[in-house]
Amino acid sequence: MNAHNHPGSTSGRPVPGGDGTDLETLIRLADGLVAALHAEYPVLLEHGEIIQAELALAADDGFPPNRGRIRHQLDDLCIGAAAGTGTLEYTRRLTTALNL
Repeated sequence: MNAHNHPGSTSGRPVPGGDGTDLETLIRLADGLVAALHAEYPVLLEHGEIIQAELALAADDGFPPNRGRIRHQLDDLCIGAAAGTGTLEYTRRLTTALNL
């Protein structure tokens, strides 16, 4: 079970994205990130796959995604990805959507 506090919750019910982004959109962003990583930085692919797994777990158990674990992966990607790449753009979009 994925139990932790989530600041995006306003009604006592968890919300996936810190900015109200729905889980389906977050999953699509993660899919785009993994595709970009596959093309640009295969060595960093595991980070994207961990993000995908966390979002899939959230979809399965109904709890918000583990923002701490996702943030760690996104931080590592920010360090490894060059400016102007699709990887960095997806990383930025996920960071914004999750209010990280």
